[in-house]
Amino acid sequence: MKKDILTLLDLSKEDFEIFFRRALELKKEHNKGIPDKSFAGKTLGLIFDKHSTRTRLSFETAMIQLGGTSIFISAKDTQIARDEPVRDTARVLSRYLDCLAIRTFSQDLLKEFAEYATIPVINALTDLYHPCQVLSDLLTVIERKGGYKDLKIAWVGDGNNVAHSWINAAAVLGLDLTLACPEGYYPDSKIVEKALERKCGKILITSDPVEAADGADVIYTDVWASMGQEGEQTTRKQVFKPFQVDKELVSKASEDVIVMHCLPAHRGEEISEEVLEGPNSVVWDQAENKLHMHKAVLEVLMGN
Repeated sequence: MKKDILTLLDLSKEDFEIFFRRALELKKEHNKGIPDKSFAGKTLGLIFDKHSTRTRLSFETAMIQLGGTSIFISAKDTQIARDEPVRDTARVLSRYLDCLAIRTFSQDLLKEFAEYATIPVINALTDLYHPCQVLSDLLTVIERKGGYKDLKIAWVGDGNNVAHSWINAAAVLGLDLTLACPEGYYPDSKIVEKALERKCGKILITSDPVEAADGADVIYTDVWASMGQEGEQTTRKQVFKPFQVDKELVSKASEDVIVMHCLPAHRGEEISEEVLEGPNSVVWDQAENKLHMHKAVLEVLMGN
């Protein structure tokens, strides 16, 4: 039976642990120069509606390093752009590909792909969620902190798609997660309610970034205006100004706090140059770990 990753709520705690364990193994093998060509003859399709650097390249490189092939398809170049039904495209692509990763605006479009495709479908980002990002972020937390249990994780900034995936992860893994967002920019209330229904972990939402950062082991931030919100950039800069992750805010956290950002970063806006380039920053490890986590995800979903 095929398995999709549309949100992190599609995964059990055991699924998370399998991904973490295998990603660490694959990273270790990669660093030792041990070749793995187990994907010979396999093909990953990438249908992207949105711009991408790290997500696209990490998926493509993952397939290459595992001996497979990836095919990048800009959504505007497909027949979907000429009103071919998604269900038709999904069924045809299932005859050509072994797996499909989609980066788009609508979560509903992704769900329709998954419903009609007979191959695994991966959410490579929608307006609501970014599950593979948070999987690789948690891998970085595990590397740096030895695990994720008993850590205070602070999200500072917009209640966006990455924040939603952190909320989902907290619900499954029992994380201690505090999200500091300006009023009016909180995470989607339905996503929060669904997570809280699991009664697992601690999810707190506040409008005070200092409260979130106080004693935190992990501080995470992201851009203030996501793709598709460029028209709100000027307004958001003013609203989010008190939520910058700077040296003063980081000083409220634990001494060995790690600072995370999924990139691209707007230095001097959501994060200061000093913090991004400082000793607590692990953003480059985060970016690398997308490669190793995507390998693990592809292996599991494609039956290796």
